Amino acid sequence: MKPPPFDYVVPGSLDEALDLLGDHGTEAKLLAGGQSLIPLLSFRLAQPALLIDLNRLDDLAYVRAGTDAPSAADDGVLRIGAMTRQRALERDPAIARVAPLLAEALPWIAHPQIRNRGTVGGSLAHADPAAELPALAVALDARFHLTGRRGVRQVTADDFYTGLFATALAADEILTEIEIPAAAPGTGWAFLEQARRPGDYAQVGLAVRLTLDPSRACRNVRLVFLSVGDRPMVASRAAAALEGEPPSESLFAEAAEIATGEIDPTDDIHASAEFKRHLARVLAGRALTRAAQRAADGESPS
Repeated sequence: MKPPPFDYVVPGSLDEALDLLGDHGTEAKLLAGGQSLIPLLSFRLAQPALLIDLNRLDDLAYVRAGTDAPSAADDGVLRIGAMTRQRALERDPAIARVAPLLAEALPWIAHPQIRNRGTVGGSLAHADPAAELPALAVALDARFHLTGRRGVRQVTADDFYTGLFATALAADEILTEIEIPAAAPGTGWAFLEQARRPGDYAQVGLAVRLTLDPSRACRNVRLVFLSVGDRPMVASRAAAALEGEPPSESLFAEAAEIATGEIDPTDDIHASAEFKRHLARVLAGRALTRAAQRAADGESPS
């Protein structure tokens, strides 16, 4: 397969890229890592009139945390430039220190060759419901900086994803930065997924984060599934069932059962919806147990 004809521009600055995008709107596509867009072009599922290549925007490739933050008010907040390669994120010690859930999940994304080129912002903006990074962003309460010619606005990851491959990103905006708040003391985490082969899309995946308060009760619980709906699927009722309760095997089994009623898997060539619900139940029980154990042990993120 060959892509359709298109004009190709490599802007040297963010302002230039925004001007091009503002002038061409939905007729333009942004090229970051290209791991999703290039196949779409080759199959002619995307047919832009203009391709805007962002790969010279080095100012959008960075990881800043703690003492690297621009002001004291930002201390502890993790900031990731949208053009940061996934492999660079995987190797950065700040990720393991500040966002261990993200560090644990990154090796599950496709293969190293894909992560070498794929960008954080590209995956988040593509909004594939089977991708790991969107679910992780929601689980980590991330905020996205969306930049247009009129300025920058911030949107929570929860509000960013609106449907199948659909987001709150306007046609004249570029995702430029991802902001992840520091976890509270006593927070545990876990990421699990099941795929037919290493590197394949997950049949079901799950990111879990919870905090144990001084009385050892569960607080601020987040369960976010991938590959079981049209967007990252937040199991809010399951989280509510855990809030204020001491962790136990029976409690986690109950929450896992509730969570399976909050997802919307479909049959495909790899697994039935019924089997995906079974996987979700098993993974939820395991992930909650692992996260609670880490919180109780005070396991260091690093």
